[in-house]
Amino acid sequence: MGINVLQRTSVRAGAVATAAVLVVGLASPASAGNGGGHNGPREYQLTVMGTTDLHGNALNWDYFKNAEYDDSAHNDVGLAKVSTLVNQVRADRGDRNTLLIDAGDTIQGTSLAYYYAKIQPISKTVEHPMAAAMNAIGYDAAALGNHEFNYGIPYLRTFEKQLDFPLLAANATFDKNGRAAFTPYVIKTVRPAHGKAIKVGILGLTNPGIAIWDKANVEGQMSFGGLVEQAAKYVPEMKRRGADVVVVAAHSGADTSSSYGDTLPFPENAATLVAQQVPGIDAILVGHAHQEIAERVVTNTTTGKPVVLSEPLRWGERLSVFDIDLSFSRGRWSVQSVDASVLNSNAVPEDPAIVSLLQADHQKVVDYVNGVVGTSTEAMSAATARYEDTAVLDFINYVQAGAVKAELTGADADLPVLSIAAPFNKDAAIPQGDVSVRDIAGLYIYDNTLLGIKLTGAQVKAYLEKSAEYFKAAPAPGTYPAASLTNAVTPTAPNGTPDYNYDVMGGLDQPLTYDIDLAQPVGSRITGLAYGGVPVSDTQEFVVAINNYRQSGGGNFPGVTTAPVVYNRQVEIRQLLIDWVSANEVVDPSLFSATNPDWQLTSGGTPLTVTP
Repeated sequence: MGINVLQRTSVRAGAVATAAVLVVGLASPASAGNGGGHNGPREYQLTVMGTTDLHGNALNWDYFKNAEYDDSAHNDVGLAKVSTLVNQVRADRGDRNTLLIDAGDTIQGTSLAYYYAKIQPISKTVEHPMAAAMNAIGYDAAALGNHEFNYGIPYLRTFEKQLDFPLLAANATFDKNGRAAFTPYVIKTVRPAHGKAIKVGILGLTNPGIAIWDKANVEGQMSFGGLVEQAAKYVPEMKRRGADVVVVAAHSGADTSSSYGDTLPFPENAATLVAQQVPGIDAILVGHAHQEIAERVVTNTTTGKPVVLSEPLRWGERLSVFDIDLSFSRGRWSVQSVDASVLNSNAVPEDPAIVSLLQADHQKVVDYVNGVVGTSTEAMSAATARYEDTAVLDFINYVQAGAVKAELTGADADLPVLSIAAPFNKDAAIPQGDVSVRDIAGLYIYDNTLLGIKLTGAQVKAYLEKSAEYFKAAPAPGTYPAASLTNAVTPTAPNGTPDYNYDVMGGLDQPLTYDIDLAQPVGSRITGLAYGGVPVSDTQEFVVAINNYRQSGGGNFPGVTTAPVVYNRQVEIRQLLIDWVSANEVVDPSLFSATNPDWQLTSGGTPLTVTP
């Protein structure tokens, strides 16, 4: 159905550092069916399709499970699925009447993305699979996401040169001269079957948080201004250059907020603010927040006109479709209405042309993920991690805390570093001997990123008390089966507290030790809390390595959402673990796991015996 995507051609825009006008006629003989102009019909529908947060998902494959991707909602992922949806929309609407854009975060997030960044880096002779697929599908433009900078600016420039369409970022500027570091916008010319051509302006906005999250890669080279401020600069310019329609691809969430608080003067999630405060925008493709927003209508406070927002979840799970109705009057086109919806990629098969195009790249990554990257001196299992101190969680905490400590500066560098980890997967295990990427990834089954926050001793204790709500009461010493102690029912967990809402906390340079006394009431269970053998005082300060889910309020742990953030590179914890094993080659639990347990379950001060 639709065109052969491998035969579709597009125009190479190249990488320019100033505002550019790109006039492209969509090469298709298909009739629009309702063109416009002096002698033709005066109404026309333009369709703009959008993806976002693809994060290296090219095919519908889970590299860590070594199987087709699936989740509890039975979502599918990848550009091969997107391609089928795009082909269907083009066939339905008429190819010449459609555009396809993306809102960023393309080249980081899967083993495929990692492989072509670190194992076989892209170059003049090695094409990024995401570039190959997006070129074949026929994208018209893409905004930059913050994760585009994870592998450094030179790597990003190499990727940019491989694309047949421009990467847009109106609010990215060179520090040396203040000029645009990437193309701010393009104006595409859509030619109906009859009547006057329509000029569609596409503005790209990236996330100001790049200055924090990828400080090591961008400091002194690029700065990232506010989305509202730069949109206010460029939208009028696009209008002066004849844009009849203005669409924004914004790598910024719809709901105004900032994970970095007031560290930067510009909010992280600002798409709604752009719609409200900048006149002249018709639609915004939203990214960054990994949410599904089929359609949200925001009123511009200056003009009173509606601006339509849509966000297609993530990873190619959805495709946003904006249907923009225009009318022709007094020699020009004007937008009359915009409707948005999302299409689900699990409703269609993968495009065999994209699968074929990427098969060799995909197989290289499958072989890598199943290959050996290190060895372990002994086996480690997560089977008992819910109720006893285990080397598996100690390993995660060790790597997390070490990554945070390495980035601390100033007075923060002198603070003791702690880390939290949860028993996500009780089936996870590291074998003695050879260890594969898949083995390591099994320890951390979520896509969380790492942050570092500051907590006081009193806050650390409060956090651990919240975590201890996971356990049921044990009124007397003795032997208990695990099921009789874990997954306690609480007002917020009527079906039992899930394993992922129980956190173990550990120290990096010195052990953090404590008992969880299940004879005590909830809120008073943590006893003997000490760091390096010294009781923790209420005012003592710590840096705590924590995942983004917890830091943003997941699990409702106290103190974390308002705690000062001292580290946030937006690096995936799973990848940190893989990188650590690859770099160190040997996993030796004696390095990070003490002979004596750092924490234990007790009743009235007497250690409990827990059976599986």
